[in-house]
Amino acid sequence: MPDKAATPNRGLCVSDMPKRRVAITGLGVITSLGAGAPKFWDNLIAGKSGVSPIEMFDASEYPSRIASQVVDFDPADYVDKREARRIDRFALFALAAAIHAVKDSAIDFDAFDRDRCGVIIGSGIGGLGEIEREHCKLLERGPDRVSPFCVPKLMLNAAAANVSIFFGLKGCNTSVVTACASATHAIGDALRQIQNNDADVVIAGGSEAAVTRLGLASFCALKALSQRNDEPQRASRPFDRDRDGFVLGEGSGVVVLEEMEAAKKRGATIYAELLGFGMTSDSSHITAPAPDGSGAARAMGLALQDGGVAIDALDYINAHGTGTQLNDVSETCAIKRLFGDYAPKISISSTKSHLGHLLGASGGVELVATAMAVYSGMVPPTINLENPDPQCDLDYTPLKARERDIKYAMSNSFGFGGHNGSLVIGKV
Repeated sequence: MPDKAATPNRGLCVSDMPKRRVAITGLGVITSLGAGAPKFWDNLIAGKSGVSPIEMFDASEYPSRIASQVVDFDPADYVDKREARRIDRFALFALAAAIHAVKDSAIDFDAFDRDRCGVIIGSGIGGLGEIEREHCKLLERGPDRVSPFCVPKLMLNAAAANVSIFFGLKGCNTSVVTACASATHAIGDALRQIQNNDADVVIAGGSEAAVTRLGLASFCALKALSQRNDEPQRASRPFDRDRDGFVLGEGSGVVVLEEMEAAKKRGATIYAELLGFGMTSDSSHITAPAPDGSGAARAMGLALQDGGVAIDALDYINAHGTGTQLNDVSETCAIKRLFGDYAPKISISSTKSHLGHLLGASGGVELVATAMAVYSGMVPPTINLENPDPQCDLDYTPLKARERDIKYAMSNSFGFGGHNGSLVIGKV
């Protein structure tokens, strides 16, 4: 006979149990606009751009020679130098963002059951830099020169694994790989872990470090990148008539999620409540979104339904908003499709206008921005939106930040492969 003490919900279906509430109590970012949420948010509200000419390698032969680079990142600020050499840049970004988020949350893991504290961090590409370096060694110097740390550095789960090891967390420890929706899906999975009483605390988000020779060449070959090389800070132009592609970016965005009552009991700062999550597939094309926005609209609708938020209650959307011709029109169609006559009343903006596209990390960074928008009552701007595309005719908060009491907000992420994800949060 099973031990009844070990099966407290014996005889009760999970679907019959009330969902536990989930608080966002810690925010951490590593981006071209700064490390840590306060600096990042100040620069976002001020309308600054983190895009610049590529300095990390010679990009003179590439059609696109600009990127959103984390140029002042020193791993030694976060981990021992010897340990840092064993971790790829993308995983170091995740670890650094997690350290910022945990510090921001003021959480003491010694006061929690570490078996019920987990990590879920997504990435679209993982250790691309490590793959490039070790492949060169293989070709130039032979197989016996390949590093024994190659696999532990390049594997996509290295980000979640290193964060888990650093904090000694022994609960869920997984990674999500759904292209540009990776971080949003990771945070959605973390929401479910806490709602369903499988975890009490989860560190969740995404990380990416694909500003490499191969990363840049690959997206150039797709003709997806902006070539506004002479005006890097004006290159990322979501919803603008003159947009010519996205800007490649790198960094990480991570949040600390906790069961609401425990967060209140310990006196945590609660930036917002994570209410709902929706995900769908376009099932249409490997890189292009469904033109009518139907998949994205369903993801947004499911997130609202999951969170118990009415369509006419949403105040703000942090859009996927990449600055590509197809995405921006498709997302506009999706918002109109779901919200109908209410769509023009929603404040919308694209964080990518400041940061470029951080691929698998974008949803994490953008949820941080969305949580700060709710917490501060400020809508960040879509910079460079000087000549709105007639097909993108909603309120995209052009050029300057705006005050608004935001009770409910949404963050959207749509990835190659037709992966759609939306998160809904609410003011506490």
